[in-house]
Amino acid sequence: MRPYGRLVRAGNVAVSAVGAVVGGLAARGIFHAPSSGFWIALLLAGLSTGCVTAGGNILNDLGDRESDRVNHPDRPLVTGAVSVGSARRLLAGLFAASILLILPIVALAPLLAVILASAWLVLWAYERALKARGLSGNAAVAYLTAAVFLYGGAVAGDPRLVVPFAAMAFGATLSREVLKDMEDAEGDVDRRTLPRTHGLPLAGAAARVAAGVAIALSPWPLLTFLRPGSVAGIMYAAIVLVADALFVASVRRLPGDLHRAQRTSKFAMTVALLAFLAAAFR
Repeated sequence: MRPYGRLVRAGNVAVSAVGAVVGGLAARGIFHAPSSGFWIALLLAGLSTGCVTAGGNILNDLGDRESDRVNHPDRPLVTGAVSVGSARRLLAGLFAASILLILPIVALAPLLAVILASAWLVLWAYERALKARGLSGNAAVAYLTAAVFLYGGAVAGDPRLVVPFAAMAFGATLSREVLKDMEDAEGDVDRRTLPRTHGLPLAGAAARVAAGVAIALSPWPLLTFLRPGSVAGIMYAAIVLVADALFVASVRRLPGDLHRAQRTSKFAMTVALLAFLAAAFR
């Protein structure tokens, strides 16, 4: 099963599923979760999110087989560890599962259907056109990451409280996607990515701006629904400061050491997820 785990990027799938759960908990508050029904609904939304993420990663690998021969020659579809036919069948199964998992709860949270439909449409548009168009493709991926938190928030009945987290996730993901394009510029011969069309310095500036937006938005929860002196407020502030520092580190030396920059950005996003979870302890 290891090649399939690498195909769907099991680590990313787990993080996205957890992100949806965190979004729901942040919207409702751990101490305000009313019943076991809420927890079951949140689990179903998390599993559905994982299916969408896994399907998106398969779509990505199916479309990137040629460029991956240069950028990522160890990917399962490039090495033949997973056949194209098997990947397509798994993709269809994940698409169906993402829908079936929320059917029991969609009547109680109809916004789930809207967010799920938009996610699959954006994934399709990304693979069909946006991926090859640079910044618009980066923005599509950033939207999908932001939607994870809104998806969980929809289970809680009101995703408005997690809009700050979704906005921060959008900026952080946009920065990391540009960093990834900078790292893969040599092999992306079939894509008009920002570093290929405008050069590494301008792409680096865009990554800095996107990271800066995410950092600038980080106090938003403290100015709205989190009391700065509360346990949740203190936990959130402490953890988000660490995430902010890591985001600064990820873009500080661009365009140098791109692999380290995008790895640091990924770690910063994981720390930010912990900060979002802290907001649930209010």
